[in-house]
Amino acid sequence: MPLRQIIPVLLLSLLSLPLQAEPLLRILAWPGYADPDLVRVFAEQEDVEVEVTLVGSDDELRQKLSADNGSHYDVIAANTSEIRHFTEQQLLQPVRLDNLPNRNRQLRQFRQLSDIPGLFKDGEAYGIPYTYGEMGLIYNRDLVTTPPDSLSSLWDPRWQGQVLAYDGSSHNFSLTRLKLGKPPFTIPQADLGETLQQLVALRRNVLGFYSLPEESVTLYKRHKVALILANYGRQQLKLLRDAGANVDYVLPREGALAWLDCWAISRATPQRRLAERWIDYSLDPVVSRALSERQGLGNTLEPLPGGSNAPLLIWLEPVENAQQRAQLWQRIVAGERPENLTRP
Repeated sequence: MPLRQIIPVLLLSLLSLPLQAEPLLRILAWPGYADPDLVRVFAEQEDVEVEVTLVGSDDELRQKLSADNGSHYDVIAANTSEIRHFTEQQLLQPVRLDNLPNRNRQLRQFRQLSDIPGLFKDGEAYGIPYTYGEMGLIYNRDLVTTPPDSLSSLWDPRWQGQVLAYDGSSHNFSLTRLKLGKPPFTIPQADLGETLQQLVALRRNVLGFYSLPEESVTLYKRHKVALILANYGRQQLKLLRDAGANVDYVLPREGALAWLDCWAISRATPQRRLAERWIDYSLDPVVSRALSERQGLGNTLEPLPGGSNAPLLIWLEPVENAQQRAQLWQRIVAGERPENLTRP
């Protein structure tokens, strides 16, 4: 074939080829961890597309990541207890620390990964600390004249129908155990009945349950709310104050469950390097400070202003049977009586 005929054929072949799609990073995270403007900057820097899926509970997080062995997501945000669970289920792969230069900016206690339960296994890191906080009590200063000092206030009949609680199985079981003065993360079979009775009593005392922090603000504005079990801690406090609510915040005397959320990489991802680029980007001072300024959460680069009362913080640990807790919690929310809950 003459050269002048070959060139048009080659051009037609090139024009018929599909355009190469930009790489896609799929993030599974909590509200405020991947805000659109910050995601946009990352996407432009890396010349990629980014898809963010938000979760409102650990139960939802487990469900989404476990589907199809985690193949729907590349990088996730989860607390240390969940990181341990996902690692044991072989849903995560190690993070290559040499690819995270911004780790050098973190406070020492967050760089020492081997000292944080759930993040290190067989000499490799499976989670990178990003943000932390505790679960306290938010109270309406217009209704509650004396600040509550105990988890028992959530069960107080004076506030029946004026309490908001979090719709999360493991946390509610653990908080109830704290209220009873017992270890929060392990429930012996002999104690299960008492714990279930308390949870049913909580359900009967509350106005409703929320999942996302914004939901608690909406419910607060629509109803007469005295107390909120603040699963999102100071993040919720900031949201409510920004909305004009006259509220304050305390840690209960029994102790406050505390969480350290970390970034982790799905074992099934084809974008391991890009996931590590996102994690490193999140540790940039501008991004980490934006998290604290917007959400009221602590970041791992600088101490939380005002700090927390460290002796009252109880870091999350794996529970005795998360699946059983989740199933029982759904039955509680559905309205089952406590005597029926111990039956299959």
